Amino acid sequence: MSSKGLKNLESENVRPFGLRDKAGYLLGDLGNDFSFIFASMFLMIFYTKVWGVSTSLVGVLFLVARCVDACSDITMGVIADKAKPTKDGKFKPWIKRMAGPVSIMSFLMYQSSLANASMTVKTIIMFVTYLLWGSVFYTAINIPYGSMASAITNDPKERASLSTWRSLGGSFASVIIGTIAPQVIYYADANGNQLVSPEKFTMIAGIFSICAFICYILCFKLTTERVKFVNDDKKEKVSIVKNLGIIAKNKALLAIIGAAIVLLLSSLMTQTINNYLFADYFKDVNSLSVLNMLGLPINLTLAAVIVKVSDKFGKKEVSMISMIIGGIIYIGCYVAKITNPWIYVGMYTLATLFTTVFNMLIWANITDIIDYNEILTGKRDDGTIYGVYSFSRKVGQALAGGLGGFALTFIGYNSAAATQTTATTDGIYSLATLFPGACYIVVGLILMFAYPLSKKVVNENNLKLEAMRDSK
Repeated sequence: MSSKGLKNLESENVRPFGLRDKAGYLLGDLGNDFSFIFASMFLMIFYTKVWGVSTSLVGVLFLVARCVDACSDITMGVIADKAKPTKDGKFKPWIKRMAGPVSIMSFLMYQSSLANASMTVKTIIMFVTYLLWGSVFYTAINIPYGSMASAITNDPKERASLSTWRSLGGSFASVIIGTIAPQVIYYADANGNQLVSPEKFTMIAGIFSICAFICYILCFKLTTERVKFVNDDKKEKVSIVKNLGIIAKNKALLAIIGAAIVLLLSSLMTQTINNYLFADYFKDVNSLSVLNMLGLPINLTLAAVIVKVSDKFGKKEVSMISMIIGGIIYIGCYVAKITNPWIYVGMYTLATLFTTVFNMLIWANITDIIDYNEILTGKRDDGTIYGVYSFSRKVGQALAGGLGGFALTFIGYNSAAATQTTATTDGIYSLATLFPGACYIVVGLILMFAYPLSKKVVNENNLKLEAMRDSK
């Protein structure tokens, strides 16, 4: 939508931006991640250790799903942009509409009662439920949710605050899921091998699905869209191909897409492999629960300072340095070949302290990119840009899931065996350390050399936008 045909309005008699909005936006991502992070950490475990599906077939599932997402994410972004605003706003209504479907489908993916079904039946159900959850329902709620940040406030500092609170929502989900789930789904046999309880897997999936639904409804109730864009009488046709052509010229978006793909590839691969690392290499899932629990104090500490630090030094500048340091720590772990799980937990926590910085700021970067696009083209296209970015994250997720499955197969992982060979467990350790270390360094280099929105440029863009809007 052209800025010439729009007015950027702050509605009268609307309560000012504040803690209620930030808490509501946090709950939205908490709702997302009760299904998304649970799937990232444990869905492959469920498929391989409960249903007995091969890791390579799971990898194929994730890759196919992301091919579907190539259409669904971008299409949903355009739908959100063209949607007629309601009394609740332009993006918020989608949260209420999709809260039930995405929560129910998340639960249906983890049905232990099908463990004895034929592999054909399990494969069909696996593909249908996963595609409906991730490529349809999750997309239909996540794209509008992410786009909503630019409608809640147009103040750069407040948007950075929303990004931080959103990251806290993901952190809370990671801690809750990562701490509780291993204690519920795993049990040790007489030899100390970590085995999975199928029935408890389904139970915990149901509990998390209910929690997701509650969080979505609270997000809808607590947030307010203040920035409204109203069409002039002259209608403008929206072309998906034309929009994507314009976005392809946005260097900042292309750079953040590249960084996001590599970031998600490394972080989600690590989340998945950590379950195998602690169960099969360290043989200590209690330390895995502690490791996941430590994410919360890290995020709370960063949340207290990250807005001020990024405001002083710049989001790009802080992020790129932190990513490189985090990558170096991972590579150090690979070289040291740590065998004590508690020493590894300490090193992993230190690395996470640095890599979380970019995760906390990345959503604020997207709003900067939307502003940058308006300056370049006179078009905001919040939903379309967010849809394109969301798709890039799905690509990272697919590569992480697909590559994770293929990598486990390559190193000889046997999902039917209670114990793995030494060569296989050593391979798991390499996947958990060397691979993310290299990826995080690459992310830092992308931000350093390809992402143009430094602190100076962002400040200049804010002044340009104020002048553009004042002239209307």
